[in-house]
Amino acid sequence: MGRVSNRYVLDVAQREFLTVLRTRMLLLLSAGFVLLLAGLSWLGSSGAYLALIYDLLTPVEVLVPVFAFAVGYRSILGDRERGELETLRTYPINSTRYVLGVYLGRAVAVLAVVLLGLLVAAVFVPLAESEQLSVIASHGTVDSPALYLRYVVLTAAFALVVLAVAVLVSAAARSTRSGLALATVAVLALVVGLDSTLIAALMGGAVSPGGVDVLLAVSPASAYRSLVFGLALAPAGLSVPTGPAVVTSTLGLVGWLVGALVLAAVLAWRS
Repeated sequence: MGRVSNRYVLDVAQREFLTVLRTRMLLLLSAGFVLLLAGLSWLGSSGAYLALIYDLLTPVEVLVPVFAFAVGYRSILGDRERGELETLRTYPINSTRYVLGVYLGRAVAVLAVVLLGLLVAAVFVPLAESEQLSVIASHGTVDSPALYLRYVVLTAAFALVVLAVAVLVSAAARSTRSGLALATVAVLALVVGLDSTLIAALMGGAVSPGGVDVLLAVSPASAYRSLVFGLALAPAGLSVPTGPAVVTSTLGLVGWLVGALVLAAVLAWRS
């Protein structure tokens, strides 16, 4: 029975991946995502991987959630509206494996586009004027493709976390209108809402300065940003803003990923 259930997980994942490939709007959004990153890299013409990370960090914090939600917010909702959930319940697959299959299929699509966009952006670095590299060197920093690779890995992890939240929203929604509304609110919360709330709480005295680092890790965007600062920029010798520790930020992202998928599995089979 376990092998049969696992096979259905892969079947669901394959179906979800093919659904993305067959959806023209998602293909257009994917192309737009890649072109935007390429354009940002070309306009920056930094000639250094560290400078490229700085150029992309803030835009990517917005673009990745928007793209991940575009791919994932109708994943389970679409099955519910078409009545396919009722059919899937007759197969030897529970809600946990169903959600896992949905997530895996969409995750492959999201990762492919995100990695392609970051790879294309990196192509412009060696094509830029070499004189601009002296700016990095004059500050005693070490520019390296390995540091950019760390940034790529962290961004891929951030995309997976946001996609898990998008799948949760899809499982919670009961109609296209409610799904779109929930997705919009969730994207705004992930991009600016959680950070703004924490800053307001700090300025209002509701949070002590000593507890800021832990609370910032609650925000996926802040946790991601702290990991980029700590693992991709600080090792190069750059002076970067302090934030949650690497372990705290990692636990924050893992908590969002696991928590979102578990809750999605609870809600997916609900009528």
